[in-house]
Amino acid sequence: MKGVFEQIMKKPTLVILAAGMGSRYGGLKQIDGVGSHGEPIIEFSIYDAKEAGFEKVVMIIRKEHEEAFRKCLTDKISKHMEVDFAYQDLHNIPAGITVPEGREKPWGTTHALLACKGVVNEPFAIINADDFYGKDAYKVIYNYLTTEIADDHYAMVGYPCMNTLTDNGTVTRGLCEKDADGYLSKIVEIQKIAKKDGHAIYEDNGEWKQLADDALVSMNFWGLTPKIFEECETVFDQFIRKGIEANPMKCEHVIPTAMGQLVSEGKCKVKMLSSKDKWFGVTYKEDKPDVVARIQKMKDEGIYPDVLWD
Repeated sequence: MKGVFEQIMKKPTLVILAAGMGSRYGGLKQIDGVGSHGEPIIEFSIYDAKEAGFEKVVMIIRKEHEEAFRKCLTDKISKHMEVDFAYQDLHNIPAGITVPEGREKPWGTTHALLACKGVVNEPFAIINADDFYGKDAYKVIYNYLTTEIADDHYAMVGYPCMNTLTDNGTVTRGLCEKDADGYLSKIVEIQKIAKKDGHAIYEDNGEWKQLADDALVSMNFWGLTPKIFEECETVFDQFIRKGIEANPMKCEHVIPTAMGQLVSEGKCKVKMLSSKDKWFGVTYKEDKPDVVARIQKMKDEGIYPDVLWD
């Protein structure tokens, strides 16, 4: 694996996807408080990453939200970790392409990832702001980033699909398949997955079908190197030139789709990692009470202190 030593000698960074508009949630859910002192999920993620060994965090946001993020997070966290921002800008797209009039929706998480080019110059883990992954997941990815990571040799922490569903509607997930050696062989984005009678089901051309009980999905927890930026630039350029023509107001490209394409083209390998912890998150406003209760239970059990940052 080319560049193993070069990459593992660099201290890894935590990157957080926090530029989404939260249309299904109804607000800026990335910093909506779920802890007893108003802590959002992202704050627990940063705390867990710090415990695992990360010393720097980069939050990908929209420029207009910077003041809110600084007020909610930066003042507390910057005493304990280096904090930086990358900005997802709707107008930062390949030359020769014009943003459709009236378009406000960001171009998706692949585009958000590209906002880190020039900001992140070391191996990094990337996560969603509104997903709770558990302490073990950060230890697993940190170990990979400091012992195995190499250019074009990445990793992903996968979760059983049933453990990632909400009781309040459908979700989109990247369904993963792995080969005999434990590497990602295929990933397909499925947009409508729901719970029914203890199983995961999805809509396929108007028909509901059941997923295998052991199906693994991507929750956007990846271990990558800066080499991914040039690889995803090509993927995103190919996408947007067709996407704007087909669906100018809503087309977007997501990291699981990008990684699936790169794997299928033989441009990288992705090691499938797993965590013993259970994922949970807020997709809909109705998910919040359950998340609040889970967080409080972990505080009560001493997994987290009452106040995260002394």
